[in-house]
Amino acid sequence: MKIAIFGLGKMGMQIAKKLHEGKHKVIVHNRSRNSIDEMATLGMTPAYTKEDIVKLFKKDRIIIWLMIPAEAVDNELDTLIKLLPKNSIIIDGGNSDFRLTQKRAKKVTSFGINYLDVGTSGGIWGYKNGFSMMAGGDKKSYKIIEPVLKTLSLPEGAYFHFGESGAGHFVKMTHNAIEYGMMESLAEGYRILKEGPYKNIDLAAAGDVWQHHSVVTSWLNELCRDVLKENPNLKGVEGFVAESGEARWALELAKSLKIETPAMQSAFDVRVKSQKGKINFATKLLAAMRNAFGGHKINKN
Repeated sequence: MKIAIFGLGKMGMQIAKKLHEGKHKVIVHNRSRNSIDEMATLGMTPAYTKEDIVKLFKKDRIIIWLMIPAEAVDNELDTLIKLLPKNSIIIDGGNSDFRLTQKRAKKVTSFGINYLDVGTSGGIWGYKNGFSMMAGGDKKSYKIIEPVLKTLSLPEGAYFHFGESGAGHFVKMTHNAIEYGMMESLAEGYRILKEGPYKNIDLAAAGDVWQHHSVVTSWLNELCRDVLKENPNLKGVEGFVAESGEARWALELAKSLKIETPAMQSAFDVRVKSQKGKINFATKLLAAMRNAFGGHKINKN
């Protein structure tokens, strides 16, 4: 397929590479020129302006995958809907609020353009391990882009169409809220080992034992083990833990539905407090985990 990847950050760049290596015709666009040039050296087609994207598709259906921050989506959509012909497809692969996705879909489709939301998980390991993708929106458009999803999910086949517009981002939002709770529990457990009555417990060894078919065997625990093996005292990790929005949105929705979410709420609160200076070994491990799977910064700067 011919597809344009708009946004060459940590995940956008990996998505572009994986699709290019999967023999798709990949056009790349980014706010900064350097990332475009880098992808062009690998054989992808550079588009330095949005107008270039349109021209490069020629008579083919225009398909654009947005991999940009949630706060930038509206401005970019306002520009794109004025440039794109009818029957084009725009995919929001970022972490957008599903409620905004529903509104954006109505706006975009009023211009005769199809709009899909594809919540994407896999972090900086998606290129190697495959991405997990949760889709929502027009089913016909989903079928058109399915070859792209199949390539990105390899070798797992991990993608699904969950329903109407916003459903993909809704499932991804819930996934991330669950992730908050799982990460917090692991971080607290390793802190107990670190600060408990038995001194000099080998945290990485404990993680390794747990990773061999115990009940808490998981990718997150594997990351903890590897982080602690390399940096047992988490030297240089500040302990500031950012929250990117998804858990906040999930908690807002749960409250409106009167669904109790004590684990998610507690995990969210820890992150907010860390941003105000309440840090400890657990918050440092949280920051290190985020860096390990997503390349996120380990401090405020």
